[in-house]
Amino acid sequence: MRITVIGASGETGSRIVAEALRRRHDVTAATRRDGDATDPATVARLAAGQDVVVSATRPAPGAEHQHAAAARALLDGLTGTGVRLLVVGGAGRLTVPGTDGRLAVDDPRFVPPQWRTIALASNAHFAAFADAPDDVDWLYVSPSAHFAPGARTGRYTVGKDALLVDAAGNSSLSMEDMAAALLDEAETPRHHRTRITVGRA
Repeated sequence: MRITVIGASGETGSRIVAEALRRRHDVTAATRRDGDATDPATVARLAAGQDVVVSATRPAPGAEHQHAAAARALLDGLTGTGVRLLVVGGAGRLTVPGTDGRLAVDDPRFVPPQWRTIALASNAHFAAFADAPDDVDWLYVSPSAHFAPGARTGRYTVGKDALLVDAAGNSSLSMEDMAAALLDEAETPRHHRTRITVGRA
């Protein structure tokens, strides 16, 4: 499979590249040096001849407004190409179990104040997919609230619109297991034009 990873030098993107190479896929690792991720023409160029594009970008502090623009560029750049899009997003728009629909971004147990700006930007990033062109096969993947480097277990659970929490109320996922989940989805597509969330098994 031919896969482009946009944001390949980041913490999540580098693990996705490593997982794809481990599975012997043909990987194009795209970083900021390869072009502006908010430019549809750049996206189209990086997607040319590929089967899947994975986006794992995250705006720098102070540039959070670019997150939604990047989502729109992905959709515009992939329109009419037939290339599948997998997006690593945020957890802020997931609902918190047992709270009658409260969003994670509004619950400081899961999104502390110092993360709120990027969480709100990620919410706008996700909202851009409501206007996705009909011919783009996209999947938005939200991690758990605590999303950090860790162990690759290859085991994870998949949910829909609610934050995945364990019996103690914790919500966590390693970036390594996110990479495994994304590559599983790339190899065996199960979800289309929707959002899922992934958590620790």
